[in-house]
Amino acid sequence: MSTPSSDMTKILKNLGVEASNPGAAIGSKWLPTKGEVITSFSPVDGKAIAEVRLADADAYEKVVRAAQEAFLEWRLVPAPQRGEIVRQIGLELRKHKDDLGTLVSYEMGKSLQEGLGEVQEMIDICDFAVGLSRQLYGLTMHSERPLHRMYEQWHPLGIVGIISAFNFPVAVWAWNSALAWVCGDVCIWKPSEKVPLSAIACQKIVQGIFEKNGVHPGVCGLIVGDAEIGKKMANDTRVPLVSATGSTRMGKAVGEAVGRRLGKSILELGGNNAIIITENADLNIAIPGAVFGAVGTAGQRCTSTRRLIIHESIYEDLKQRLQSAYGQLRIGSPLDQNNHVGPLIDKDAVQMYESALTKIAAEGGKAVIAGEVLSGPGYESGCYVKPAIYEVKNDYEIVCHETFAPILYLIKYSTLEEAIAMQNAVPQGLSSAIMTTNMRESELFLSQAGSDCGIANVNIGTSGAEIGGAFGGEKETGGGRESGSDAWKAYMRRQTNTINYSTQLPLAQGIKFEL
Repeated sequence: MSTPSSDMTKILKNLGVEASNPGAAIGSKWLPTKGEVITSFSPVDGKAIAEVRLADADAYEKVVRAAQEAFLEWRLVPAPQRGEIVRQIGLELRKHKDDLGTLVSYEMGKSLQEGLGEVQEMIDICDFAVGLSRQLYGLTMHSERPLHRMYEQWHPLGIVGIISAFNFPVAVWAWNSALAWVCGDVCIWKPSEKVPLSAIACQKIVQGIFEKNGVHPGVCGLIVGDAEIGKKMANDTRVPLVSATGSTRMGKAVGEAVGRRLGKSILELGGNNAIIITENADLNIAIPGAVFGAVGTAGQRCTSTRRLIIHESIYEDLKQRLQSAYGQLRIGSPLDQNNHVGPLIDKDAVQMYESALTKIAAEGGKAVIAGEVLSGPGYESGCYVKPAIYEVKNDYEIVCHETFAPILYLIKYSTLEEAIAMQNAVPQGLSSAIMTTNMRESELFLSQAGSDCGIANVNIGTSGAEIGGAFGGEKETGGGRESGSDAWKAYMRRQTNTINYSTQLPLAQGIKFEL
């Protein structure tokens, strides 16, 4: 079994990742576990990076108990002081950005620019959370009773369980944890078993900051475990909020388990995102937006562009332009910044890609650029595939499902109302976009009669959300919101307070109760 290059070995050492790692931590204390030993292989070159022994039920219990203890202390730390610690975490991430971004790229397979960008998202959400720590506002309301005051305030929930997916190994955890920490919550992270080393590196970066500030180590817990650990978290009444990112199938299971115990969940699930390209589109914007959305991260973003819904008057022209653009794509190691497209996460993903191609052909899809699995020098890992384009109908069964791979569907439309209906006619509702220079078209798309997605963009693609806006979607995407705007409210409980400073006890609604 071959090992990484000396440069990658140095990066792992800088980040504190060992050749063999325990899969559970309470702050800087790494717990002995009895779970299965897994090896993290890079889809870039197929080499083994390092081993992790998965957490078992005993380790899970220890992490949860430590989190319970930590919450009793952390909730009493003033929010601006919690923000100051998160500010320090952001500074520490800046120091490790190059190494952590490279590890993310190597372990997951996304381009180095995207790996570095993911760490930048972590830094950005820390900055956002620092400001938020002084803005956890409640409202003041006028009471109907004289000499009474009403207001609302927000209190921390307790333990936040974070279940993250492989495609964003570190950023989604930071979206949740940075906000949760300034809100006064403590966090337990269950990362994807496909990218455990990136999570271990983050734990080692962050725990040092908490330790330096004398914070209880249970504020930051890590559990690298299998699906059974995820089920434990979803069913655990000690975890009032579970934030889960992944497939719709997984999210339904988590949502059902959490809902059964009347807990709270933030679900960020599948996407089947479309760009409507009207006859009034600026194609110099539309083409790069569509191509990046379709092939960025090898089509493994929940916001990846799956469908292009194109006006019939420009359909053939746009198809030819896409063929030309795809002909210029360079596929290879994501660590080489000259390449546009890296590998899929593993060979299981490649099989799903091949299965989708078979279904497209069976339903009558016509290849514009046929997909294939690549082999030969540079593709030894077996995880590289060719980005594909197919002409289809919007109601094909395969089109209504999310395929986590660089497969783009072309669909023709006549009227904008028809295009919007096509875009909305899938079970998922995460991200959407329209390319147009016509104000009426863009405003219709953004109106109540327009996109039914949680994200609706004009003249930018479906992927690449900024942390300042709330991120999430509707329908089978789960309805959750993370990151910016007022997403912080999901990590807190609302309390309404009424204060009587009179010498009387008037009742609401004018009710009389006399003794």
